[in-house]
Amino acid sequence: MNQFQMVDLKGQYQRLKSAIDAAMQAVVDSTAFINGPEVKTFSENLGQYLQAAHVIPCGNGTDALQIALMALDLPAGGEVLVPAFNYVATAEVIALLGLKPVFVDVLPDTMCLDPAKARLAVTEKTVAIMPVHLFGQCAPMEEIMDLALAQELFVIEDNAQAIGAQYVDAEGGTTFAGTIGHVGTTSFFPSKNLGCMGDGGAIFTQEEELASIIRQIANHGQQKKYHYSRIGVNSRLDTLQAALLNVKLQHLDDFILRRQKAAAFYDAHFAEVDQIKIPALAPYSSHVFHQYTLQVPADQRDALKTYLQEKGIPSMVYYPVPLHLHEAYAYLGYKTGDFPVSESLCERVISLPMHTELTEEQQTLIAEAVIRFFKA
Repeated sequence: MNQFQMVDLKGQYQRLKSAIDAAMQAVVDSTAFINGPEVKTFSENLGQYLQAAHVIPCGNGTDALQIALMALDLPAGGEVLVPAFNYVATAEVIALLGLKPVFVDVLPDTMCLDPAKARLAVTEKTVAIMPVHLFGQCAPMEEIMDLALAQELFVIEDNAQAIGAQYVDAEGGTTFAGTIGHVGTTSFFPSKNLGCMGDGGAIFTQEEELASIIRQIANHGQQKKYHYSRIGVNSRLDTLQAALLNVKLQHLDDFILRRQKAAAFYDAHFAEVDQIKIPALAPYSSHVFHQYTLQVPADQRDALKTYLQEKGIPSMVYYPVPLHLHEAYAYLGYKTGDFPVSESLCERVISLPMHTELTEEQQTLIAEAVIRFFKA
């Protein structure tokens, strides 16, 4: 096997194997595969970790976004602000529910939603803002929440990439990403910082009434069995995944530290390379490094990717096309040049291997290859 992995899921599993195997075998022995006690336990444990009053597990991160929007009962045709530089799931669920995605440019350093641009995008039809905590750190939530309060908008946080990151407010207080807005969501896709062995997701809120609605929607709209109070979906975290996540949650702080250590190692090696812009650290957020994403000259990015591939080193481009320029969203009428920061990032970003099992030897070889490319 190639010694370099974008995400070393096998290595992490082998390190935690005894605890994971025991937890999953207990579920097999109980045969409580759907809504077994481990699901409730995980929900409670994650709520305690995040200091979230209510955690509702579901089938995956995209379901989490859709259910969150459904629970807010937004009017058909209402506009939801969403970053143009992002994975498609946020825009996708907005459109599927008969709402209108309104794209907003991002900040050039952190690559998260630009509050000033969001303010300019608000119209009388705007009903919500969906900030994304991209690559492992928080969007500027105080400015976003101030805007939402002033305009009476809902805030749905997409926290698929930054679980465990903490937002630092102007007074020095800290709050976990995903628990600041009206509702937050996350994904437990295997490559995520807290990942399972399949699909999984969760929704967070501090509001009891909203949590009740979310639980109903995720369970076919049932208030009690065979009594349907609203239109719902079938989206649940299965018991085997919950058991696994209960084990991994105990190690999440260690996972974060390992990723931060790896990021610091990369930073130190790339600091003096003029062509490389290392990940910016926002003063208002910790960074849990779901991805380690460089910005390099656009005319060298693809050549760098090819060069690394020839050396057996994987890399990824998150994301090669901004959302407003995809064919699926052409009906919205956006064009090239509408969101210059997002468009530029799509030409310049490249992500290097980042995971909990990286060794200094592996990182040295990766970093030296990147530096040789630019110094050649």
